[in-house]
Amino acid sequence: MLALHDVDVYYGEIHALRGVALDVRGGEIVALLGNNGAGKSTTLKTISGLLAPRRGSVVFDGRPLGGVRAHEIVARGIAHVPEGRRIFNRLSVRENLAMGAYLRSDGDIAGDLDRVFQLFPRLQERITQVAGTLSGGEQQMLAIARALMARPRLLLLDEPSMGLAPVLVEQIFATINSINQQGMTILLVEQNAAMALSIAHRGYVLETGTIVLSGTANQLAEDAQVRRAYLGE
Repeated sequence: MLALHDVDVYYGEIHALRGVALDVRGGEIVALLGNNGAGKSTTLKTISGLLAPRRGSVVFDGRPLGGVRAHEIVARGIAHVPEGRRIFNRLSVRENLAMGAYLRSDGDIAGDLDRVFQLFPRLQERITQVAGTLSGGEQQMLAIARALMARPRLLLLDEPSMGLAPVLVEQIFATINSINQQGMTILLVEQNAAMALSIAHRGYVLETGTIVLSGTANQLAEDAQVRRAYLGE
């Protein structure tokens, strides 16, 4: 479904991604692990068209994304939940969800609204509430739900557990797993490696912009280097 081929990305003269190559197959959860500054968020921004690679290519469903604008990438079927949630704080929950569907012209938006409320009943309870007054966990739910309203085929999740209490982290990851079981393909960036690998099918490890390890989730969870660096063992 998605493939990155030898992707180099720069911030000015800073070489942020170095020959990154990875793939995501339909129906998978693929985890992208790494420390702060490793290039995880940069990878997602490159896929979603917010950054342009200086070398290499991003291909989605057999079609290169080079030169395709970010909103057109959303229309092709990729939705990005950025780090830090980035909801519209002054809009209501309902208005935030409507913004997720702004490119759509089909007649099933109401049906998708019902589906996200099944995933996140709390949002239905808060539908008229100003989004900036929601709790951190509720804001993360809203950010994911807003992306789902675009009806993507690939969901990019950047640090969905950041800043959340442990009980909410478990709830968010259970929901991500449920979304995947319903057929959604997911590329997951997450510093909580144990939680990410518990639901992922495969994974990659980034260090200073370079993929240094890849394998099934079980292989990575059992790798001595991963256990020392990311699992606290």
